[in-house]
Amino acid sequence: MSNDNFFERVYTIARQIPYGKVTSYGAIAKALGTARSARMVGWAMNASHSLEDVPAHRVVNRKGLLTGKLHFDGTNLMQQLLENEGITVIDNQIVDFVKHFWQPEVRLE
Repeated sequence: MSNDNFFERVYTIARQIPYGKVTSYGAIAKALGTARSARMVGWAMNASHSLEDVPAHRVVNRKGLLTGKLHFDGTNLMQQLLENEGITVIDNQIVDFVKHFWQPEVRLE
């Protein structure tokens, strides 16, 4: 499978993340049936910044840390976007991560 196809599949799931919710790189990888490819999901998120319809700010690591924040313009843009959706972030960590977590459905193709 090419990276382009994989990235598009990642973006399809990312576009489904509801407003005010977050998911993890690993949860997206698992939903794609590629559970060990969380890092590739991260690469896809890094490459998505020109796509305005991909809410990359809603994808965090498995502990709720804003590990992708360095890839956003501005110092705290990722945090600001999440806080605009009602998610509290303290020290780059989502408060009540479990409450805000959205589990993508595993799609069998």
